[in-house]
Amino acid sequence: MACVLTANLSDAPIGALVLVEFVKDSQKIKVDWSKETSLKVGSDSLSSVSTICRFLARSSPKLCLYGSNILDQAEVDHWLSFSTGPLVCKNDSKDAIAYLDRVLGPITYLVGDKLTAADFAVWGSLYSSADVSAVLSSKAYLNVKRWFEFIRSLPAVQSVISSLPEEVKSASKPQNQAAEETGRKEEGKFIDLPGAEMGKVVVRFPPEASGYLHIGHAKAALLNQYYQQAFKGKLIMRFDDTNPAKEKVDFEKVILEDLEMLEIIPDEFTHTSSYFDLMLDMCEKLMKEGKAYVDDTEPEQMKAEREQRTESKNRTNSLEKNFAMWNEMKQGTALGTKCCVRAKIDMNSHNGCMRDPTIYRCKPEPHPRTGSKYKVYPTYDFACPIVDSIEGVTHCLRTMEYHDRDDQFYWFIDALGLRKPVIWEYSRLNMTNTVLSKRKLTWFVEEGLVDGWDDPRFPTVRGVLRRGMTVEGLKQFIIAQGSSRSVVVMEWDKIWAFNKKVIDPIAPRFTALEAGSTVPVLVKGVKEECIDVPKHPKNSDIGVKKVWVGPRVLIDYADAEVLKEGENTTFINWGNMLIKKINRVGGKIESVEVEANLENKDFKKTLKITWLAETPKGKFTPTYCVYYDHIISKAVLAKDEDFKTYIPKNTRTEVAMTGDPELAALKVGDIIQLQRRGFFRVDSAYEPLSPHIGKESPIVLIAIPDGHQKELPTAGVPKKQEQAMSAKEKTQSAKGKVAEKSPVTEVPSKPIGVRDASAINALIVQQGDVVRKLKADKADKPTVDVAVKTLLDLKAEFKSACGIDWKPNVAVPTAPIVKQSLNDEASLLTKIAEQGDKVRKIKTDKAPKDQVDAAVKVLLDLKGEYKKVTGKDWKPGAQPSSPGPATPVPAPLSAAGDLSALITDQGDKVRKLKADKAPKKDIDAAVQVLLDLKAKYKSACGQDWKPGQVVTVSTTQPASPSPVSPPPASPVSSNNSSKRNELLEKIAQQGDKVRSLKTSKAEKSSIDQEVKTLLALKSEFKSLTGEDWKPDLKPSASTASPAPETIGNSSAELNSSIIKQGDKVRQLKAEKASKDVIDTAVKALLSLKANYKNLTGSEWKPGVVTTAPPTAMADNKVDSLVTKVNEQGEKVRQLKSAGAGKDEIDAAVQVLLGLKAEYKTLTGNEFPAAGRNPKAAKAPSQPKEKSKPKQQPKEKVVEDGQATKKQTRLGMEARKEENLPDWYSQVIQKGEMIEYYDVSGCYILRPWSYSIWEQLSSWFDSEIKKLGVENCYFPIFVSRAALEKEKSHIADFSPEVAWVTKSGDSDMAEPIAIRPTSETVMYPAFAKWVQSYRDLPIKLNQWNNVVRWEFKHPQPFLRTREFLWQEGHTAFANQKDAEEEVYTILDLYARIYEELLAIPVVKGRKTEKEKFAGGYFTTTVEAFVAASGRAIQGATSHHLGQNFSKMFEIVFEDPETQEKKYAFQNSWGFTTRTIGVMIMVHADNQGLVLPPRVAPKQVVIVPCGVTVSMKEEEKNALFTSCKELEESLQQKNIRVEGDYRDNYSPGWKFNHWELKGVPIRVELGPKDLKNQQLVAVRRDNGEKITISRSKAAEDIAALLDTVQKALFEKASAEMKNHTTICKKWEEFCDGVDKKNIILAPFCGEIPCEDKIKKDSVKDETEDASGPSMGAKSLCIPFQQPTQITNSDRCIHPDCKAKPKQYTLFGRSY
Repeated sequence: MACVLTANLSDAPIGALVLVEFVKDSQKIKVDWSKETSLKVGSDSLSSVSTICRFLARSSPKLCLYGSNILDQAEVDHWLSFSTGPLVCKNDSKDAIAYLDRVLGPITYLVGDKLTAADFAVWGSLYSSADVSAVLSSKAYLNVKRWFEFIRSLPAVQSVISSLPEEVKSASKPQNQAAEETGRKEEGKFIDLPGAEMGKVVVRFPPEASGYLHIGHAKAALLNQYYQQAFKGKLIMRFDDTNPAKEKVDFEKVILEDLEMLEIIPDEFTHTSSYFDLMLDMCEKLMKEGKAYVDDTEPEQMKAEREQRTESKNRTNSLEKNFAMWNEMKQGTALGTKCCVRAKIDMNSHNGCMRDPTIYRCKPEPHPRTGSKYKVYPTYDFACPIVDSIEGVTHCLRTMEYHDRDDQFYWFIDALGLRKPVIWEYSRLNMTNTVLSKRKLTWFVEEGLVDGWDDPRFPTVRGVLRRGMTVEGLKQFIIAQGSSRSVVVMEWDKIWAFNKKVIDPIAPRFTALEAGSTVPVLVKGVKEECIDVPKHPKNSDIGVKKVWVGPRVLIDYADAEVLKEGENTTFINWGNMLIKKINRVGGKIESVEVEANLENKDFKKTLKITWLAETPKGKFTPTYCVYYDHIISKAVLAKDEDFKTYIPKNTRTEVAMTGDPELAALKVGDIIQLQRRGFFRVDSAYEPLSPHIGKESPIVLIAIPDGHQKELPTAGVPKKQEQAMSAKEKTQSAKGKVAEKSPVTEVPSKPIGVRDASAINALIVQQGDVVRKLKADKADKPTVDVAVKTLLDLKAEFKSACGIDWKPNVAVPTAPIVKQSLNDEASLLTKIAEQGDKVRKIKTDKAPKDQVDAAVKVLLDLKGEYKKVTGKDWKPGAQPSSPGPATPVPAPLSAAGDLSALITDQGDKVRKLKADKAPKKDIDAAVQVLLDLKAKYKSACGQDWKPGQVVTVSTTQPASPSPVSPPPASPVSSNNSSKRNELLEKIAQQGDKVRSLKTSKAEKSSIDQEVKTLLALKSEFKSLTGEDWKPDLKPSASTASPAPETIGNSSAELNSSIIKQGDKVRQLKAEKASKDVIDTAVKALLSLKANYKNLTGSEWKPGVVTTAPPTAMADNKVDSLVTKVNEQGEKVRQLKSAGAGKDEIDAAVQVLLGLKAEYKTLTGNEFPAAGRNPKAAKAPSQPKEKSKPKQQPKEKVVEDGQATKKQTRLGMEARKEENLPDWYSQVIQKGEMIEYYDVSGCYILRPWSYSIWEQLSSWFDSEIKKLGVENCYFPIFVSRAALEKEKSHIADFSPEVAWVTKSGDSDMAEPIAIRPTSETVMYPAFAKWVQSYRDLPIKLNQWNNVVRWEFKHPQPFLRTREFLWQEGHTAFANQKDAEEEVYTILDLYARIYEELLAIPVVKGRKTEKEKFAGGYFTTTVEAFVAASGRAIQGATSHHLGQNFSKMFEIVFEDPETQEKKYAFQNSWGFTTRTIGVMIMVHADNQGLVLPPRVAPKQVVIVPCGVTVSMKEEEKNALFTSCKELEESLQQKNIRVEGDYRDNYSPGWKFNHWELKGVPIRVELGPKDLKNQQLVAVRRDNGEKITISRSKAAEDIAALLDTVQKALFEKASAEMKNHTTICKKWEEFCDGVDKKNIILAPFCGEIPCEDKIKKDSVKDETEDASGPSMGAKSLCIPFQQPTQITNSDRCIHPDCKAKPKQYTLFGRSY
């Protein structure tokens, strides 16, 4: 049989040529040379090199080139695959050669004891490799070198080498590696183009000339270029100019310039309009063949008909009518403009794009290229397939958003009989915090919010290049993403990190200091001179720069603050300096004295700072550094969100700098690094003094992000600019964690307006004229920016006032919405009091949170207005100022009192700054203000200010009594009063002394000594008075005992003080004051309440009515009513606290309202709110029991022992069935499962959730140990070589692998991965440990964490970047044992879900598409979340077969045959995701619902009915009984906790434990104690069960089992109700949309599964947590619903294959 081998000149098949030479005696084969490799055998043709080698070896059986037995043949096949796989793959070649060297150690030939095709194929691939010289010269591969030289010495090999064409001999490496020639270290996952042939690939980049290219276009262009270069093909640059309304010739020029910037050079330039005539003919051809028709249906009606799948009335038009209407269109008549041509495809298609799409429309307007020649223009969807086919495009690269149009594309190709290109899809590039829509970007430009299309904040190619992105950095970023179809939203940090790798090695280093914030350094022992310094410390090729040194240099103030006297500091590019003295004035550094220590070369542990020498010979360069922020404040916008809502202010920050003299020589576009500040691009070069304008132009540098957070004190935006944004940053940080679960609407804060809308509108118009004039006059950019910022602020104020965006000629609302400024102090005080009453009332009425917040906001606005009018904060008891004389002279008391108040406020501010760890200069400034105030106070009063100082005045001037005079915090006897006052004065003086020492930076030993003295004084104070010293303690006014007051007057005064202090606490909380300030106010409140109790003998409580003075007493009827109202109010509060039934509470409330109505009838006034005194009311008798009011949703500070603690808002605010993402977020936070962390996707597992994980892991660990599994631990770090050992396995994880690239500030020699899974870490060790069959089986398990850096929005437990899991890895000698273990482990996983978590699961096997990459088969347990209608993979158990053992050489000798055998392996694991599944399945609108078997606490005991009047022995008996019950339950191994906290009411505790999901709550009160019983409340259904005390332990244990069973039955019923069997596609899609999981007949083929997923996607979003993705296969259940019959068909209507089994489908997490 005649055979012809055609060898590729560019990629010679050396191994096949050697085999041809070797078999020439038995098989005559002709060799030709061409551009491709193939072997023609008769009429058949072989193209794969390994297949050709296999054929040649088998064609001469006598030579045994294919092995002498079956085992040999299997090994030959392995090496043939090896020669065309790992050995020629750049990423794998190093490992492949090491593997080859290891195999060749003890042998001469690769297979058996003679030459085979394996030797020639592997040798040929190695010979063609670019690495061959490095391999042969390396001492690491001696075995390969020996074997290689031996094969090369063979005569047949020598003959082939000598006869090779010269161009083959000179080739350095084969052409099939062209795609890897760039040698990039970070290359994405590029998927081979199907059907691509070297030299024949044609791709195209078809932008529309309607705007500037953005980064998404750049990805498309670079991907097309990548494949063009990889296959030595052709790139067509085609302008899609089918829409004359959008096309502009100017934009064509712009796009070509952008491509030139990207260094993309197309092979051909074309326009779609060049084919207009051809497309007209093709349109008419479709109409003639009945495949298209003309339609004049109104657009809105046409849209509705397409949605309803209703055919148009014109679909059945005659050919004559169609052409008559078509002619109207071509002429551009009025009738023609109402018509369009539609393709007649399928109006009933599930794919909306196939429902008769429009292919031609009438647009009688001129075209930039064809003028007015045409009145009709094709749509892009019609033109694209035609032009692609005509121009010879072989592969159309399109983003996934065009996926639904693929069927339409191919329909046009088939209908017109054109050549069919291949569509290849890739994911669209989505970036955070920006928009890519041309329409939206144009809006930014037109509104003047940016400088233009090249604004550095823009995602345009020009914008990112202007900001400092390099073309190479952009290319590397795009290439790293690859052509994957995975939809991700990339963070900008990623792209800038790539860019940094490009610019860091080549950017010259310069210096700049912040202007106006420098400190002079006086250097002793140096002279003024100029030295040469390398521009780059690690790259001498960059050159040198001139640096002036001298006796006086400048440094940044931030650096001066961290200097320490007596230590060396390295002045970069100069040397070490010894800090001799830091000179301060008033706490501020004025200068630094140093001594040159240049001989000291120890730079390792010294502080490094930048500096500039002050010298007339080295003039500083005026410099401005410009920093930009994102144009959109929210990372990812939801589908329907308005981007205008998230446009931040102040996204451009300009900082004046003092620059290095060398900066003056830089040119526009230069990229540099300002040392310790970051990278910058020159946006405007320095211009010296101009004779025309009389000034010099500074150099303007744009900051280039580098993808990392700044840590140096001088890096990034200087501190003073950052302070204005700190509050916003804190808010965004708090919001960011919630946004990980689902996009939430962020409402920007609206300032309270004080101008009416008309005034603001006039100002906007005026300011707009100013901006336009500045731009027309070409004013300098900073001036324009300031004017634009003013304009934007005015527009924001207008929107706040009117609720609408400002637009030209906007209709201004007539009634002003803003509040009128209130100038009358008395009026303001009245309004504040009224609004305060309103706030308290709606809180009491438990109004919705938004209503409460709105009322509080109004109250705060009024207080803010009060401060504007009076110049002081509103305080409880504030009175209107009395009008003074014409020339008011403040009395000494008023002046001193005001100063004292200012000192107190400033002291609070200083303490807050210290607590918040504010910058040191901010604290020093605040301390200086405080000291100045104290000095003024001393001048005014003649004495030092002290904490608690009583302001005194001359007796000739009466002082106004304070409205509130709270008694001392604790009573002190008259004997000790004098001593107490003396100690207070000493403590104040010593405190001032300590603060003064700290401010002046005194020696630490001196400060410590004075602090000890201060602590001793405080200790003496406590010994004397029995109380701790506090800053607000006041000295006793007199040593004599105060004159006794009447009980009525004293209690009324204290009651008023308590109410006002309570208001103050609430105000502080509403204003979100610091915790220290709130705690101080709370302590003062508690002190007042203690004094009230000492005075009256009873606890103060809300609603208490104090006795008025005897002269104001009213009649007995009013007194009686007041008493009744108070008693009934107390009764209502007790009922609520005890958790009484709703009917009982409502009845009591009704009685209370009746009494209040009677009071109003009698007195004519409303009964006062809680805590206020009604006129002429007697003090009511004390109620017998006291209980705390039910916990309100607002934050509440309570006292627990000696420490105060803050309780967050209790109760769920989102409902599971209404807003699942928000509900889930709340339930995991309020249930104390999760705490958010400042690294996105990583979370803190709180003890409550970690305890559940311990329950699960403890049970599973004991079970696997019964199977002989042992625990171990392998490192978290993985080398690149190990990770890439098994390419097909790691491919699924590669986009999610996190890499460690730095050690300190140094780049690591080789990046190290953080494990995404441990196969590649563990299996090399397996290979070492397994030497014999006796070493098997290996059964190992490890409990560890893994990291998978997903780009999707993380969700706690369900999808996190770091999670906990167990991973088992085992190896067996035979397959049967391995497979048995797979199913055994799966059963254990099913038991975890069903027996522990009470969640039903479906056990089954994954389809081929969904199985574990690199595995033989995968088994799974699948759970179902009814709330979302989605399934979730619970745990998996994989049988890996021998795939991994072959790769990692895990081999042993068979004891019977003595032959080498590969081990059979398994891997299996479950994660903390199980906790998330449990929450989603069981939790409800009251919080968590925990299955008893995993609950950290199964029972909580809450004592009830404890009141103030209860006798101590009764209370002790109740608590003793509770503790005895606790012990008896513990003896039954029940996890129980007694809640004996005395600072919470029983009702609050009920809510708390309900939120945490404790299965059973036990309530035990005095009545229960008396009746020898208790009440058990089930968390799952709220049922209350009375249980006999004698059988409590047994009955509660049984009840726990009942709860566990009930939870499982409920979840099982939900799963059953949502599981359906479908055999029809329509039912399938409908069932999935109804949140069901579907059992359907399925063929098991991967392409079919892809189509099922694609075609079951809904058009709209299902819920806020994510899109309504298509249904994917979940598993093939082991328990089939029924047998597949002959009449059954695969569920997808297009599939003709026979179904194999019923498969479970559904939407999945």
